[in-house]
Amino acid sequence: MADAATISKLKEKARQLRIESVKLVYQASSGHPGGSLSAADIIAVLFYHHMKYDTKRPEWPDRDRFILSKGHCTPLLYSVFADVGYFPKEELSTYRRLGRLTGHPNPKLPGVEIATGSLGQGLSVGHGMALAGRLDKRDYYVYVLLGDGELNEGQVWEAAMSAAQYKSDHLIAIVDNNRVAQDNMTANLKNVEPVDKKFEAFGWQVYRINGHDISAILDTIAAAKKTSGKPIVIVADTVKGKGVSFMENQNSWHGKAPNDEQFKKAIAELEAQK
Repeated sequence: MADAATISKLKEKARQLRIESVKLVYQASSGHPGGSLSAADIIAVLFYHHMKYDTKRPEWPDRDRFILSKGHCTPLLYSVFADVGYFPKEELSTYRRLGRLTGHPNPKLPGVEIATGSLGQGLSVGHGMALAGRLDKRDYYVYVLLGDGELNEGQVWEAAMSAAQYKSDHLIAIVDNNRVAQDNMTANLKNVEPVDKKFEAFGWQVYRINGHDISAILDTIAAAKKTSGKPIVIVADTVKGKGVSFMENQNSWHGKAPNDEQFKKAIAELEAQK
């Protein structure tokens, strides 16, 4: 169990990441706020507590790897990268303009392991990285953040079969299960539920948690890292647009920028949560 001070710190980090994500989408008049807001608690726990990395040595061989398979959620990714020091915070002003902060993860940017956003590919890459670590006798973990809509892609399940076959136990997949896709609820498109039972049937160690419960995220990742002999998936049940009332559970906020009035309301709500 994490102590209260750690939980409080991570909650505040997640709140700040949500604020920065909304700012990035607003200033660029483009981007994906909904899925960035839903995954902020997960990202906060990974980057501020569990993952080992060195922003001064982004190619450090023993670093943990992070793959944002749902690659459209770069407002969140770039917000945390700037905060931990992969690049200067001033560079955030260039988001979705000419430069390194492209709409999907740019491999030229320190910290980005691979370009993603052609959905369905991240788990295959993560599995390969985990196998490479085993061959190189390194002890790093590979974290892959997937969207629940992304699980409609067949390549995800090919990777799931392969990872189970090769007992890829340093691979930790996390599903941001916010139940809302770009144009509909995921259940109305290709319903992936019961997603936990599906991964279990494919031979994975499965955990299902509230993806906004910092304590549960902390403890579950700690438990996952103790697992041996099989890949791990954490199904994190989340709320699309979490923290901004008019964005929550609304597919219209999958990939849309707020106007001036909406931006002020969103920031006011997030700032009031301190």
